[in-house]
Amino acid sequence: MVVIAILILSFTVSLRPEPKTIGNYSDTKVIPGHAHNDYENENPLHDALKNGFISVEADVHLLNDQLYVSHDHPKELKPEMTLKSLYLDPLKKHIARHNGHVYTGYKGPFYLMIDFKTAAGPTYKKLKSILKDYLSMLSLVEDGVEKKRPVKIFISGNRPFEEVLNDEPKLVGLDGRPRDLDKNIPASIMPVVSDHYFNILSWMGEGKIHKKALNKFKKLVEETHAQGKKLRLWAAPDIPAVWRFLLEHDVDLINTDRVEAYREFYMQYNALNSH
Repeated sequence: MVVIAILILSFTVSLRPEPKTIGNYSDTKVIPGHAHNDYENENPLHDALKNGFISVEADVHLLNDQLYVSHDHPKELKPEMTLKSLYLDPLKKHIARHNGHVYTGYKGPFYLMIDFKTAAGPTYKKLKSILKDYLSMLSLVEDGVEKKRPVKIFISGNRPFEEVLNDEPKLVGLDGRPRDLDKNIPASIMPVVSDHYFNILSWMGEGKIHKKALNKFKKLVEETHAQGKKLRLWAAPDIPAVWRFLLEHDVDLINTDRVEAYREFYMQYNALNSH
């Protein structure tokens, strides 16, 4: 029976697909983009890297002792839908093939935002056990000092807030909220502050912006940058007029579902504003 079990296990493992090799995107010009729900793109991670994005988002569910990537509870549990298969393994291979870089010449980290859809504690425990195989590529904080490496992971959604703050070393950071700025958590632990666009602005890309809302927005940008953190606003109208407004007001990570359209827009915007 033991021999049969071993054979079945070996056969099951052999059926699991190899992580897809990322194309040679290391020389792509980077842009300040965050690929929202990246896993819903035709080629998760690959499309983001091809278009020079510096941040991607993966929603995860802890199911059957594995982390599956999906916005809602996945109806089917497939090996190719795991965090390891879609993101961690391809990134590790890509970095190894390109001398320890995600993008050649890009000094900042590549951000992998993991949005916990299941309970914070158990999901975080499982994530930490998985990340032990990827330490060579992960920025981490130990004894208050950040060891910078190509990939920076930070947690959103059901955030294991106290667990991350108390962990040593810290393999991941936290996705901040505006209210967290009062805590003065170092940017090495909270690299990004995120908020719903409509919590701050109601502007849809046309007409004037209400002065009070604009001042609130500018204050958030200023306070976030004063702590060395990046700002991201999710659920903003995904259109060029709003992209332009956010870039002009120094929002660091433009949250978009339209990776190719945003890259095309940004390249034109950058060319016009680089002189």
